[in-house]
Amino acid sequence: MSTGPGVDTGTRERILDAAAEAFQLQGFGSATIDDVAEQVGATKGLIYYHFRSKFDLFLAVYEEGMRRVRAKVEPHARGDGTGCERLVAMSVAHVTNLMTDLAYHHVVHEGVRAQSSTALKDRQREALRSLNKLRRDYEHMFHRVVSEGIADGSLRAPDSALATRTLLSSLNAVDMWYRKIDDQPDDAVSDLAGEIVDLLIGGIATRPEAD
Repeated sequence: MSTGPGVDTGTRERILDAAAEAFQLQGFGSATIDDVAEQVGATKGLIYYHFRSKFDLFLAVYEEGMRRVRAKVEPHARGDGTGCERLVAMSVAHVTNLMTDLAYHHVVHEGVRAQSSTALKDRQREALRSLNKLRRDYEHMFHRVVSEGIADGSLRAPDSALATRTLLSSLNAVDMWYRKIDDQPDDAVSDLAGEIVDLLIGGIATRPEAD
């Protein structure tokens, strides 16, 4: 998504962070390159050096959001334990990432909704389709672990696809009410994520039989 030789990864990351915040607070249509540049403390020429257009910047934020959450979640999907244990760990990592990178999460959701917009050009719509495939692959990872949990008896959902969609939509809905608190400790974020996941997965986890 970036242009120009010798990309400064630190500058690029600051631009992506600022753009994610701008797109979350103002929406893609209202946010401007000037808004992003002001947040970074640079000229808009620097933004255009790394990204050809506001839409290319939006796509880069979307891609970075998916990269970050997958990097946190995928190791748990490939780890040891029952399907339920791995699903819990994945879900906690997902919600923790959501709360930590809330603006990126919002951009991913906006990108999913934007694909059906008639205002998009064919090139833009195709670029979004490619990124939305990354999101579907991510969701399939959850589906696979849910299916494995049903197979090993640690989950009791009758329909793995329905259970996966319900779980992910509930996890993602946290962004409807969660707002960052200044200086909130990382442990507090992780603990809250754990409580949310415990509430959600408790409905499909196998319960030990009473003696």
